[in-house]
Amino acid sequence: MRLLLRFLRAYPHQSLIVLVALVLAGLVEGVSMTALLPMLSSVVESGGALEMEADGKAAYLLKALQWVGLPLTLGVLIVVLVVGTVLRSGLVLVAKKYVGYTIAQVATDLRLQLLDALLKAKWNFYLGLPLGTLANAMSTEPNRASMAYFHGTNMLAAAIQAFAYVAVALTVSWTATLAYLGGAVVVLAILQFFVRMAKKAGKRQTRVLKALLRQLTDCLQSVKPLKAMGREELADRVIASETKRLNKALQKEVLSKEALKAVQGPAFLGLVSGGFYVGYVLWHMPTAEVMVLLILLSRVLSAMGRMQRMHQNMVSCESAYWSLLGTIEEARRAVEPTGGERRPTLSRGIALEDVHFAYKRRPVLQGLSLVIPAGELTALIGFSGAGKTTVVDLVTGLLRPQSGRILIDGVDLVEIDLHAWRRLIGYVPQENLLLHDTVLTNVTFGDPGLTAADAEWALKAAGAWEFVSRLPEGMQTVVGERGARLSGGQRQRIMIARALAHRPRLLILDEATSALDPETQRAICRTLQDLKQAYALTILAISHQPSIVEIADRVYQLEKGKARLLEAPKAVAVLG
Repeated sequence: MRLLLRFLRAYPHQSLIVLVALVLAGLVEGVSMTALLPMLSSVVESGGALEMEADGKAAYLLKALQWVGLPLTLGVLIVVLVVGTVLRSGLVLVAKKYVGYTIAQVATDLRLQLLDALLKAKWNFYLGLPLGTLANAMSTEPNRASMAYFHGTNMLAAAIQAFAYVAVALTVSWTATLAYLGGAVVVLAILQFFVRMAKKAGKRQTRVLKALLRQLTDCLQSVKPLKAMGREELADRVIASETKRLNKALQKEVLSKEALKAVQGPAFLGLVSGGFYVGYVLWHMPTAEVMVLLILLSRVLSAMGRMQRMHQNMVSCESAYWSLLGTIEEARRAVEPTGGERRPTLSRGIALEDVHFAYKRRPVLQGLSLVIPAGELTALIGFSGAGKTTVVDLVTGLLRPQSGRILIDGVDLVEIDLHAWRRLIGYVPQENLLLHDTVLTNVTFGDPGLTAADAEWALKAAGAWEFVSRLPEGMQTVVGERGARLSGGQRQRIMIARALAHRPRLLILDEATSALDPETQRAICRTLQDLKQAYALTILAISHQPSIVEIADRVYQLEKGKARLLEAPKAVAVLG
């Protein structure tokens, strides 16, 4: 119920419309059902006479008909019953329409909340979060959470319908109704075992789906080397194991739902039969009254049974909602500071002063100091794990030093508007991050502020326009999955063009040429020299390639948490 209350508070307008429509539907159906008693009394006890008196159990309905000037005939009561049923169906349709709209809105809102929280989170948050977990949180969990809302509102509809039938049944015989309800509550309490079984299966399904998508993502990213080594069966074994666990969870969920439906039928039939025997044989109730009660209470049982099944469906899905909410809250707790309010500039350079940084008590930088002059190319070299990427992450503000300062034109980075600073940066990662889309989309990355002219300028600046202009459809050519239709050098130039499209002041290359052949590396290095000279671009490059070091204005070797300035020939010898 906590989940349903949370949804009602989150969507008050839609929920109010749904509740009003359901309550009115219940009232209309309850009133129309009171027509059954005088109808059956007329047929059973009066030998089929059509005229009736406004007294007895249905007096309020009959008096209302008299008040509006309608005759008390069997035909009028049949019309009341039919009109009430049609009106009730229309109100339920209105309620279910808003429920359907809200289901789609729930899934959309949850995805947008997750995306917003993730984009505002610190970089450290991503370091410990598997990609498969995010894929599950963005794809399957919102859908299952929205279905929990669907089942919850259907449970609410069944509860209101049951209440309406009970209210009418109480006017016929409150003692028989209460006795009947007591038996129904006992049966439902016993059958609650299957609800708990479904809830447990739903929780297990959520856990296994997380693990499955996490491992599937990891395996797909590694499929090329696995196939190259003939070891793809290792991925198959891991994924198959998780798939079988998921299958078992789904089997238990299906079993619990089918078992509940299978047991409910005979149990409710026994209650109806027992109620008929007690009312007609032991309590000697009038035939018409017993028949009306049986119809009403059978509908009560049907509504209560549907309510329990909807509750079962809701609890089997709700674990996805709480899991997704946990991921959102975790990301929100890791929200990234926005920095200060000062607007950034980059006319003099960047300086790191006595910077210390550690990952979970593992020291990486210990008193590191270096200078990256504006308008020059600075290269960082060093063994793997020396802290080169950490320096880049500190300069971009993705990480913050435990001590020391990062100065941009003499201003501490903590005083600068972090988003505005990053808008001055173009970043080229080592990984190939091209989209299965056109060259234009890959360069602009869908930024509405960038035009085809901006993309053309960036491609020319990156030395890519010559080959792009020769493609079958120019910038509208689709590059294939991860740029498969292009060579390594062409892919890298498009990545550089993407980094240049918004005309940054600082270009960062993180091992951007490591996978290229020597000739392509030299060609890209010539492009970098042209960029530096033509646009006074400041370039920070992490590289193990002599070609980058040879054109660098200054080279720092990172070792033991510190930076040592090297002359270019000596740096080439170090890489050597």
